This record gives sequence, C-alpha cells and structure tokens, in this order.
Amino acid sequence: MTDITYVWTDEGWCYLAVIVDLFSRAVVGWSLDTTLATTLPLRALDAALQRRRPSAGLLHHSDRGRQYTSADYRDALLELGVTVSMSRKGNCWDNAVAESFFATLKTELIHDRRWRSRLELRDAVFEYIEVRDAVCPTQPPIGSFALKGISGMHALYCAP
Repeated sequence: MTDITYVWTDEGWCYLAVIVDLFSRAVVGWSLDTTLATTLPLRALDAALQRRRPSAGLLHHSDRGRQYTSADYRDALLELGVTVSMSRKGNCWDNAVAESFFATLKTELIHDRRWRSRLELRDAVFEYIEVRDAVCPTQPPIGSFALKGISGMHALYCAP
C-alpha cells in the first residue's frame, strides 16, 4: 500500500511517499522530495523492490493521485507484473493503513518541532523509519508498524 503526505519546513514543503507491506505493516520503501512529481513515488517503489525483491503476484494499492495514475508509474508496475489496485474515488478509508502510518509519524515526530531545513527533516525521517528499530530492537514497534532499519541506505530514499 502506498500514499503521499506533506510536511512544512522553513524552506518550504517536503513530500513523503511511503510503501507499507500490509502483512508486516513495515515501511518497505520511502522517498522524500520537494516535488510531487511521479519520480517521488517511483523512488519509493524502487527502494521497496530493492529491499523486498517480491515474487510474482504482488498486489500494489494506492489512491487515485496523479502520480499513481501516471503512465510512468503504471508502466513501471506493468513491467514488474504487479496487479494494480486503487481506492474508490474520494474514499480515504481504502488507504487506511498508509493514513494511519502518516498519523503516527506526524504525532511522534513531525508536529512536535519546527523543521528549519529540508535536510533536517530528511535526516529525522530517515532516523525514524530506518534506524530507530535497528538501534532499539527491544523497543516495541512504532504504533502498530514494525519498522526495520537498514543503515547506509540514506541516499536510496532521500533526494539530494
């Protein structure tokens, strides 16, 4: 399941695309950028594919945002042999798992501080998703999300 949210910094908006594995509830791919271009979720998709290397029969669910309905994104999924599922028009409940992750992220990380730069936000999101569970393996998962960190992957998920 995938979706995009936005975060304000003193330098302007940042957009975060995540892909959540519905079985494990783990964030398996993500990307942060200053644009809502289709490259944002494509980088999250690439990260998820590198991390999980899924077998045939993968189901990919998103809302009907222009990034996910674009020819580039649909072509990437078609090339992978992925079955596409999309939310009903105007129904946010179909994407509840991604929305729940964003609510948890914003409650635990985003809303309690001022983000002075996009770089500061990028590093904090990386730490939250990739490092927290690796550094504190005895700590319970964030909300209901079991986030597994992979150190050294910072450049894969974050635009320069």
